[in-house]
Amino acid sequence: MQNAIKEAAEFLQSKGTKPPESKAVVEALIGAEKIAKQTKVNYSYSQLIGNWRLGFITGTKKTRKRAGVVLGAGRFLSKLVKIQLSYSKSEDSSEKGSVENSVKFGLLKIVLTGPVKFWNSKNILAFDFTKMLLSLSGLKLYQGYIRGGKDRENNFDNQTLKQQAFFTYFLVEDNYIAARGKGGGLALWTKSS
Repeated sequence: MQNAIKEAAEFLQSKGTKPPESKAVVEALIGAEKIAKQTKVNYSYSQLIGNWRLGFITGTKKTRKRAGVVLGAGRFLSKLVKIQLSYSKSEDSSEKGSVENSVKFGLLKIVLTGPVKFWNSKNILAFDFTKMLLSLSGLKLYQGYIRGGKDRENNFDNQTLKQQAFFTYFLVEDNYIAARGKGGGLALWTKSS
């Protein structure tokens, strides 16, 4: 089942020449998520520390109210756009830290940063993007708090999980990680330097 995920990770890290079918990757991710729930696997925040490049996503389609959220078709992201998550630890807690989400397209780079908290019992990483750096060809166009970021950053630990954005990680390996977002979509990241 996880062969499609491994093949996708190898393709994303330029170790494979041909990507697996998107449908097979989506099915494998759903299967891995079911196994993680059944076996009640627990991860720790320290396993996420590092740099991870986003390579595969599924969207969601809203259907009738009764049906809820349905996954859309999965797709590999273009290698022209580099989207990377970087997690780092806090000095005072093993389950808290910060996240940096950078998007680079040509000469344009957007970096969002903010606090994170890992809920071990649920493998959930809550986060908030409170600051932004926008640069063009290395020239800073904007750097500072966004959307009341300073207050949100100060109140982050007081918020309930329902008030925060989050990823539920269901697969954490040395060279790739997979999670379901709060909105219902799935994502696969590969380790980057």
